[in-house]
Amino acid sequence: MTITAESPRGGVVETIDGVSCVLLLRCKEIERFEDKHRGVFELWDGFFGRGQKPTSTEVKDLLALALVGGGKTDAEADKLVEAGGAASLLSHYALAQAALGVAFMPDVGDGKSAAVKKKARQPAGDLTSGS
Repeated sequence: MTITAESPRGGVVETIDGVSCVLLLRCKEIERFEDKHRGVFELWDGFFGRGQKPTSTEVKDLLALALVGGGKTDAEADKLVEAGGAASLLSHYALAQAALGVAFMPDVGDGKSAAVKKKARQPAGDLTSGS
C-alpha cells in the first residue's frame, strides 16, 4: 500500500498490475453486477464453495466495478483489469473475493473491532472469589 492510498470504510487498498488502487463495492456497483450476472449473495456462496464458482468474466467484472467504486472511470478500471491477462486471474479472484467480503463486513479490519474481540476473549474473573 502506498502512503497516499487509504481504504475507506467498506473498501480495501490493493496493488493491481503495479498500481495502488482503492477497491470499494457500493450498492450502485453491486446492482450493476447483478443486472449483468447473478445475485451477489449467490456469488458470495460460490466464492466459498457453497454454490457455483464465479466465472472469470464475473471475477473481472466485479473487480472492475470495485475499482469504479474506488474512483476509477469505467475505461480505466476495464483497462487495468484486462492488462493482467490470464496470468492474473487467480490474484483477481482473491481481490474480488476480498472486495466483496469487506463490502459485507466493513469493520472486519477495524482496530476497534480487534480490541472488542480481545476483550471478549478475556476471562470474566474467578467466580468463587467474587471478582
